[in-house]
Formats: sequence, structure tokens, C-alpha cells
Amino acid sequence: QVQLVESGGGLVQAGGSLRLSCAASGRTFSIYAMGWFRQAPGKEREFVAAISWSGSNTYYADSVKGRFTISRDNIKNTVTLQMNSLKLEDTAVYYCAATSSVVFPYKYDYWGQGTQVTVSS
Repeated sequence: QVQLVESGGGLVQAGGSLRLSCAASGRTFSIYAMGWFRQAPGKEREFVAAISWSGSNTYYADSVKGRFTISRDNIKNTVTLQMNSLKLEDTAVYYCAATSSVVFPYKYDYWGQGTQVTVSS
């Protein structure tokens, strides 16, 4: 089993920045890719960004491309989502996910509990 714990959410004004982190523990050797998803009230969970084991491959939703950056530290078993130029529509609960899948789009095996991001005007 792999446990994922997110941190870094909060309240920020539109145009501001937040940095989300996700720490993995347990059978981390089984993880290949990691990703971030989000779910806004009344909406389905949607893909935000993903990163391969080496970090050489990254993927982004069109809605965040150019504003968000995903990165990972395999020594610390963490993945980070740097979010810049935040918009009201970025408000959501953000979830970290991990998978042993090696082909994108990944099918995720493990999920964190989520962290709230609220963007205010």
C-alpha cells in the first residue's frame, strides 16, 4: 500500500500563487507516475497534471497549461504542484494520486485525502 498526504492548500486572491505538496509513504518503490486532480463543487473530478518517474514527461490539462508546474523529488518521495496566476475557476479540492502504470493517461492506484484551494476575487 501507498499512503499520500497533501498539504499547502488555502485561500488566495485571484492572480496569486500557491504551492501544493504531496508526500508518499509505504511501498513507494511501486510508484511510477504521480498526478494531481481536482474537484470543484457540483463537478466531476478532473485531471490537472501528471509526471513520470524520471520527471522527463509531464502532462497538463489545457486549463492550467502555462500556469501550473508539476515536479517531483524521488529521494523525498514528494510531488509538488506550483500554481501561479490563479483564477476563480481553480477553486476546488485538489487530490494527489500515484500509480504503477507507465503509459499516459495513467490509471491511478492510490489517492490522497485532498486539500482545499480557494481563490477569491
